[in-house]
Amino acid sequence: MSGNVDREPFALVASAAVLLPRDNVDTDQIIPARFLKTIDRAGLADHLFADWRYEADGSPRLDFVLNQPESAGRQILVAGDNFGCGSSREHAPWALVGWGFRAVIASSFADIFRSNALKNGLLPIEVAPEELRRITGLLEAHPDLGLSIDLASQRLTLPDRSEIAFAVDAFARRILLDGTDELGYLLTHADAMAAYEERHPAAISTLS
Repeated sequence: MSGNVDREPFALVASAAVLLPRDNVDTDQIIPARFLKTIDRAGLADHLFADWRYEADGSPRLDFVLNQPESAGRQILVAGDNFGCGSSREHAPWALVGWGFRAVIASSFADIFRSNALKNGLLPIEVAPEELRRITGLLEAHPDLGLSIDLASQRLTLPDRSEIAFAVDAFARRILLDGTDELGYLLTHADAMAAYEERHPAAISTLS
């Protein structure tokens, strides 16, 4: 059962990666503030990294990684350090998910971005700086090689078949695996909540 949105359960994600080796990518770079006039997720992917992705006249910058044909369909973004810093906005993970990303790998994440990502179906994977350098080096040498993410076992498999364990909040892991959100999780317990309310009548009536 889903709550606010329908999501694909996060099982095993295997994909080549989009490499964006920049530190301190803030939420205004992920989705500039001028595109925040909506509470609808639709169309936000078109504005993902807009100031890096497009010229002033709206034409695509051919040297930006998302505009390169081979990036289409890739589900994993490999970034730098301190990804998602800056202001709080759910539009940032919305735009990333809308483009097709299921996970972002970085050596650290801003806390609010991490929380927003996990609540919106995007898995932030934090790895040690030396591991991120190794991943980046592998992908720079062989851009089309794939990464594999097993959320159930919390393992990231690299192109050289080595594995990196990663941590994730247990409840966030559960709802990602189930393909739901917090409201969806609560709705699966609707019968139990109703039974509890029947066993514990209100001390004061709120109906009179």
